[in-house]
Amino acid sequence: MSTAAAKRSRFRELRPSTVAATVALILVSAVVLLPIVIIVLTAFKPVAEVNAYPPSLLPDTWTLDNLKTVTSELPFLRLVGNSFVFAGGVTVFALVFDSLAAYALARMDFKGRKLLLVAIIATLMIPFQATLIPLYQLVADLGWVNTYTGLIAPRAADAFGIFFLRQFFLALPRDIDAAARIDGAGEFRIFRSIVLPNAVPALLTLGLFTFVNNWNDLLWPLVFTTDAEMGTITSGLTLLTGPSGIVPHGVMMAGSLIAILPLVIAFLFIQRRFIENIATTGLK
Repeated sequence: MSTAAAKRSRFRELRPSTVAATVALILVSAVVLLPIVIIVLTAFKPVAEVNAYPPSLLPDTWTLDNLKTVTSELPFLRLVGNSFVFAGGVTVFALVFDSLAAYALARMDFKGRKLLLVAIIATLMIPFQATLIPLYQLVADLGWVNTYTGLIAPRAADAFGIFFLRQFFLALPRDIDAAARIDGAGEFRIFRSIVLPNAVPALLTLGLFTFVNNWNDLLWPLVFTTDAEMGTITSGLTLLTGPSGIVPHGVMMAGSLIAILPLVIAFLFIQRRFIENIATTGLK
């Protein structure tokens, strides 16, 4: 069969449902990507074009002035570094503590295990704002305001992360635990050498969610830091408001563009494992 004939054959095999699904996927993707496209294009527009009416999507004149303003008016490198320390520190500690707690709840038998699990899940129902003031009072009493410890420690474990990893650990065969115990392995050895290597996709997925949530968080750094030098990139962008509350949209978009780049890079590095975990979720 010739190449042209093969192409015609494949075209005839296309079902209307497949075409409809493809068109719907393209439309949804366009809607999702449109805000990011606007951020990128607006970051390179001069002020006159940003404030022009009617607005235009593509800039007539490309400029780097907005990026220069962000780096000159803010301690930009310090803010980005603080964001990495904050989001990265929370991610590392959360993975350690969440995985340990999840292993105990999923693979060990002890009195009160179900009650403890219910209590942990119940904390997910409590609004974050309800605990903000008591947490701040505790951090202030410990002298941790404007410190990395004050930013990271209250978030070093997460109820969602514990529940998520517990469900993944439950899907792993328990026969491997029994075989390891017969060989004399203790609980921590089983956890470190058997369970964790098989849970890498789940750990990467939880790590990505944790890092993104904390990198993008605005309220937490605003409350627990009063010094601009200890802020994160998201809280630092709030300092760019001009006189009389005027927001320089071009500068804000430039700062937002720089802020999302580490997230895009992090996802590109682990996307294969991330998709693998989604594909295998629920399989025994």
